Amino acid sequence: MNPLATIIVPGRDIATFAPAAIASLQRQTESRWRALLIDDGSHDDTPAVFADAAARDPRFEVLRHDEARGLGAARNIGLDRVDTPFVGFLDADDELTPYAVATWLATLDESGSDFVAAAYVRSRLVEGAYRAGRVQPWVAAATAPRRLGVTLAEHPDASANIVAWSKLSRSSLWERLRFPENVAYEDQVIAQRMYTEAPAFDVIPDVAVLWRVRADGTSITQGKAQLPVLHDYLAALLGGIDVLVAAHQPDAVRARIALIRAMDLPSLHAIAAEHPDPAYAAALDAFETTLRALPEYGDAIPDATMMEALAW
Repeated sequence: MNPLATIIVPGRDIATFAPAAIASLQRQTESRWRALLIDDGSHDDTPAVFADAAARDPRFEVLRHDEARGLGAARNIGLDRVDTPFVGFLDADDELTPYAVATWLATLDESGSDFVAAAYVRSRLVEGAYRAGRVQPWVAAATAPRRLGVTLAEHPDASANIVAWSKLSRSSLWERLRFPENVAYEDQVIAQRMYTEAPAFDVIPDVAVLWRVRADGTSITQGKAQLPVLHDYLAALLGGIDVLVAAHQPDAVRARIALIRAMDLPSLHAIAAEHPDPAYAAALDAFETTLRALPEYGDAIPDATMMEALAW
């Protein structure tokens, strides 16, 4: 049976978590998928974990980089090998819910849209096991209620869902898109380009992914106290907003700024207050100055629902 979807699964030094990601693919109720397991220069047992999966299940194919090239490059190499009608992404330390692929495919079959974006939840270590949390307010605002065949002008809050792995796309969409390389936070700009360039997309409130918050704090998203990571993060935020501005999407710009003010700036200011390098606070100040210069800034007021998310 020919696969309908390719799932690109990159990872580096994630042998501890990769078996769960692999198992979540094998538990899919829709079996017509193939997965590209891309080892990005690991030094742990990740190559063996990936090789074992491919030996046991022909739907897995392993690609390996001898030297780390980064998440963006790994995804792009996977995209170059896609030969199925649909493509999605799964980071090798996260997990899909069992109905994810089936729900994504059924939605796109019904709508004919270019891609579908689903909800997701964080997975945190609680009493020795990773457990799924609740759908966060900004995720719910982006994905609920179910909307088929919409545009960003019709649903500007969709711009909050910037993660690649919550979406399944028609492969044709990626003929003109590739991830930035050699930077962190590759998803931001690409997500906004998807929203602004696709003639139509879908959003669904179904939870498709368990996004693991590593207890050891080793993921990129947990490293914002590092100045180079901060620079990449702020550049990605501004890059995504630039895409929305260029596409003449003022409501989406307001939605993004409001979310950044509610969710990103408070935690970054807390880090800056104790950071030993004054360049950290200076970078943050420069970023806020750029935000304030946008015409939409004054109307981008975080609401109580967004602020609630800070408590989790």
